[in-house]
Amino acid sequence: MRGADLVATALARAGVERVFSLSGNQIMPVYDACIDAGIGIVHVRHEAAAVHMADAWGRITGQVGVALVTAGPGHANAISALYSARMSESPVLALSGHAPLARAGQGAFQEMAQATMAAPVCKASWTAPDASGLGKLMAKALASARGPRPGPVHLSLPFDALQAQVKQASAARRARPARTPDAGEVERLARWLAKGSRPLVLAGAPFANASHRALIEVLDGAAGVPALALESPRGINDPALGAFAEVLAQADRIAFLGRGPDYCVRFAEPPFVHESCRFALVDAERDMLERGRRVLGKRLRRVLRADPAAVASELAAALRAHGGDTQWLQEVRAALAYQPEAWRELRSDPARGVHPQRLCTVVQAFISGAQDVVLVTDGGEFGQWAQACVRAPRRITNGPSGAIGASLPFAIAARLARPTATVLALLGDGTIGFHLAEFDTALRAGAPFVAVVGNDARWNAEHQIQLRDYGPGRLIGCELMPTRYDRVVQAMGGHGEYVEHEQELSGALERAAASGLPACVNVKLDGQAAPLIRRPAAAA
Repeated sequence: MRGADLVATALARAGVERVFSLSGNQIMPVYDACIDAGIGIVHVRHEAAAVHMADAWGRITGQVGVALVTAGPGHANAISALYSARMSESPVLALSGHAPLARAGQGAFQEMAQATMAAPVCKASWTAPDASGLGKLMAKALASARGPRPGPVHLSLPFDALQAQVKQASAARRARPARTPDAGEVERLARWLAKGSRPLVLAGAPFANASHRALIEVLDGAAGVPALALESPRGINDPALGAFAEVLAQADRIAFLGRGPDYCVRFAEPPFVHESCRFALVDAERDMLERGRRVLGKRLRRVLRADPAAVASELAAALRAHGGDTQWLQEVRAALAYQPEAWRELRSDPARGVHPQRLCTVVQAFISGAQDVVLVTDGGEFGQWAQACVRAPRRITNGPSGAIGASLPFAIAARLARPTATVLALLGDGTIGFHLAEFDTALRAGAPFVAVVGNDARWNAEHQIQLRDYGPGRLIGCELMPTRYDRVVQAMGGHGEYVEHEQELSGALERAAASGLPACVNVKLDGQAAPLIRRPAAAA
């Protein structure tokens, strides 16, 4: 048995059926071992795409998504995507080939400090020290990626360790169980929240994903306490949250569940959160609790070190025993659902292209007629319109990292995870440039989806900043070509549609979905600034 066989066997024992990968010399032993282990390989066109696919797989299924890339430049290409997975707290295992251990420090081909490079964007990052311990180390890495706070873990696999013969596999230790909450502590937290007149539970990004979403849905509204997950880089100003920022400023008690008082909530400082508000922290990781203590200071009232998912389940039951007033709950839900009345009057200008809000209205109608929809949103200004206006049973966003470009890999992984779903990706023309070649991957993998590209021929987020801060005479470096991405996708073997007018969009979507191919609906877009939602004073 080779070291590579230990790697593949550990994956198979963990229930991994496919890995997302780009081939390279140093990982060929793992490819070979995957054949005997019954593990499929989705081979991509860029290493970052492999990690993005593993990220989306983890978010949708709750299982560990596995990316496998080669050493040196291959590993380096994957690093930025690991940051997105880290910020979204996705269960990801990133495996990289590595120069031989026997040549460490001698200038071996593609030798670099890979574990050191990956460490800042991972929960843990290791280089396997030998062949015999690979099975044990793989089990440890998979368990760490799962949680209790999920996140990416990196493991570099030296080529000589993969090739080495191992007489007997090391026994893997059983994963240490997550820290379970004390029933008395949960009850005290529930009592503390229920005593507030305007309490909130704010949860971390995993609670927006498949593995934890049901928990936050059960918790939301118990004893009249609203609970929601924050997953956008815009945090409390996420347009998908309507006018939530306004009611957040009124809260008097906030329990942070698997997240802390970071930039997403403006560090819980006035005027974003009232100075009289008091806080509780729930997290399994000591360093996250300590960070919260430093930020909140004397305003922190309760700290509970335990698995946030386990606490969510027990907290819902404990809160229901306390009853509660629903008026505050109704106010928060009204704020979350709010959209400006003026949006109903928006119209597309035929000379400028389709207004993003009108595009989203047509897409929403399309979603209403489809079944088991997975919505992927990505990009700058258009991405914000998509998050504000389009709803679906399952959603994947670019997440708290603020990075763009992952939508096409996300969509491919979503379709592979849910083979019968309608997968719809809304992205800008800047975004599509990152991984346009992954349409080739989608065709080879048999993963059809529909990508709707809002094409305003510019990096519109930065264009809007220049307009606002420097004036129309100071625009530079944000222009793009009005490229026919639909024709590019057609040339690859996919389906393409070009839309110049709003009335053409519905039919284009239907044809794209019916094609059974990876499809691009390229829409000439009126480049509007992202929506900033504020209610009139009377409504607030």
